[in-house]
Amino acid sequence: MGVTIDLTDMLRFPGLYFVNWNKFPCRKDASPQETLVIRKIHPCLPSFKAEFTASVPLTRIRDIAHRNDIPHDLKQEIKHTIQNKLHRNAGPEDLVATEAMLDRITKNPGEYSEAFVEQFKIFHRELKDFFNAGSLEEQLESIRESLNESSSAISLFLESKRALDNMDGTTYNASSEGLGVLMETIQTLNGLRKEIVKGLESGLRNDAPDAAIALRQKWRLCEIGLEDYAFILLSRFLNALEAVGGASWLAENVDKKNVGSWSDPIRALVIGIHQVALSGWKLEECRAIGNELLAWQERGLIETEGSEDGKTVWGLRLKATLDRAKRLTEEYSEALLQIFPQNVQLLGKAFGIPENSVRTYAEAEIRAGVIFQVSKLCTLLLKAVRNTLGSQGWDVLVPGDAFGTLIQKALSRDQCLQSVMGPVILVVNKADGDEEVTSAGANITGVILLQELPHLSHLGVRARQEKVVFVTCEDDDKSADVKKLNGKLVRIEASSAGKGNRLLFHRRLETLSKIILHRLLLKPLIRIRSYLLEVLYFSEDADLQSCGAKAAACGRLASLAAASSKVYNDLGVPASFNVPAGAVIPFGSMEMALERSGSMETYKSLVGHIETAKIDGELDKLCNDLQELISSLQPPKEIFESLGKVFPDSARLIVRSSANVEDLAGMSAAGLYESIPNVSLSNPIIFGRAVGRVWASLYTRRAVLSRRTASVPQEAAVMAVLVQEMLSPELSFVLHTLSPTDKNDNLVEGEVAPGLGETLASGTRGTPWRLSIGKFDGSVRTLAFANFS
Repeated sequence: MGVTIDLTDMLRFPGLYFVNWNKFPCRKDASPQETLVIRKIHPCLPSFKAEFTASVPLTRIRDIAHRNDIPHDLKQEIKHTIQNKLHRNAGPEDLVATEAMLDRITKNPGEYSEAFVEQFKIFHRELKDFFNAGSLEEQLESIRESLNESSSAISLFLESKRALDNMDGTTYNASSEGLGVLMETIQTLNGLRKEIVKGLESGLRNDAPDAAIALRQKWRLCEIGLEDYAFILLSRFLNALEAVGGASWLAENVDKKNVGSWSDPIRALVIGIHQVALSGWKLEECRAIGNELLAWQERGLIETEGSEDGKTVWGLRLKATLDRAKRLTEEYSEALLQIFPQNVQLLGKAFGIPENSVRTYAEAEIRAGVIFQVSKLCTLLLKAVRNTLGSQGWDVLVPGDAFGTLIQKALSRDQCLQSVMGPVILVVNKADGDEEVTSAGANITGVILLQELPHLSHLGVRARQEKVVFVTCEDDDKSADVKKLNGKLVRIEASSAGKGNRLLFHRRLETLSKIILHRLLLKPLIRIRSYLLEVLYFSEDADLQSCGAKAAACGRLASLAAASSKVYNDLGVPASFNVPAGAVIPFGSMEMALERSGSMETYKSLVGHIETAKIDGELDKLCNDLQELISSLQPPKEIFESLGKVFPDSARLIVRSSANVEDLAGMSAAGLYESIPNVSLSNPIIFGRAVGRVWASLYTRRAVLSRRTASVPQEAAVMAVLVQEMLSPELSFVLHTLSPTDKNDNLVEGEVAPGLGETLASGTRGTPWRLSIGKFDGSVRTLAFANFS
């Protein structure tokens, strides 16, 4: 975080802080997190109006305390509980005391003189102004004259708000006038806040007069007040939607070919997301999501895709964008959870704030913001879409039956489950796609991931290789039900047969049969002893024994590409394709570099010690020493000469790992080893360092522990380096010639994503377009549309 606050200075010079903070969101280096923190502080600053910065502040309360038309006891009470406290240490609690006093002196009309009561009411208004505690209407009225004369935004909003306030207690329904007024108020609020935010973008000069600073503060407080009121309006809208049937009612209307009932909910969500953007959170992403939602609303059910009807296509498109919107709300919440808990704990302890208030602060901030209502609306609409599509919220990547103790834990080697007795079904909140299931514990029989994941991602493919039942769940209610079973012995049946996916839970222990756990056995590893000084070309020499599975597969693909120019389909259309130029620095090259540098004995000693090193500081130190030693190596000059025959000096290259301990059945090693993009032979030093980093990645802590889990000796691991020309693809794809979910050999299943395909490998920033294609009839079925943040 780049925001540093001196509380003493802030209280002495609040105007200076306000001026600087108003400039902050316009800075190019301002992060969304910093903007969020500053917005939380704005309402806590005192007023900058001239009457509150004079040398003798709050003179009205002094005069009131010395009036002769009120009882002596009351004068003393006002003097000691309000006047002296304000002069000594003013705080919001003084406003509470003043409001209590006002209620007391106005309870019985005529008990106190009218002049005294009137002066106290004026003081109460001034104090509210001082603490910026005026109502939203009062705040807006105070800036009306400073708005553009042609603007009617304040009038339109206040008229709608008053009309809505007059309807308090109205039961909203789909056709009620009340719902129309509610949507009108939401829309006019959005327009007004947008206009105020635009005005605030102009910034303030460092030498701006106090009057300009005070006016700008009023604008900022109005803008924040509108955000707070948007929370209330969206909450009312959600209550109204639930009152008419919520998700079930929306889904029923789609079945009746009536998507008009979705117009207000979609529009409310778009406005909610726009409110988040106006608060400075990921403006471009918010704009993109809003545009997508409006586009799907406009298109309705008229468009088809492949063999899918309009309802399915509309539902899948809407689901993709709603998933993207839900991800936006989760990222916002995670940002607050990263900012507040630790800092709030320190401040809370220092100020003696009750522990429960400290512990729940961050959660309360999330639940009190517009983002919470946006998340709830997303959840409701996603449930309606799933009902429309006939989905139960489960997605089965690896079907089958599994039983074991349900345990909620991260899927990582650092949280190993080997100590847990018996079979385990793991419940995982999030995954980044690089994990290997059985490396977290050989006793894992099933995984329930509480997020969507590409079917053909690293994690999905490895789960199939490891024969572990794997399902994802994106329904909040079902996720909550799963978590309730934590620590219980259960059996799950995951099936992808038919149109939908299903998951059945059983807790009848007498039906559980004994499961014999087994680990997939690795094929014997090949230890290369010869030192090779030339690169191997894809189509000629690259094979498993010399270069590893990844490079061998690329070599096979290059051979197929070379032969594809002679292949035509039944209609005479050529089936040719190209692959990027590539070569491999084979096994043994790293060892040759170690020999030439005189470091081989040191290397062997470190590898020998790492085999039995304890998983604490000892292992970390050995890994660091090995990586430092190897990353300093440069490939032999003969390697550069060979690569120069394959690539021009100007070519942009990617340097990739191809170890003998990755891309194997039962040992994926996905994400364990380095890939260094965007290097070239024109700078041999930088290129050499990239190769050294790939070699050194053989000995990261994760890689060493992964091999230990798989019972692979550390000295058996060797690394080749795959060098390929970089591409700038519009689309990337993964293709399975046998459907990985239902094993139907008549279907090809593919996943497509824009760009280089990070979404395909991990799924952390979105999900791909998923297709099922008939091999013989050419039928195309869309299983999911892409969404990407």
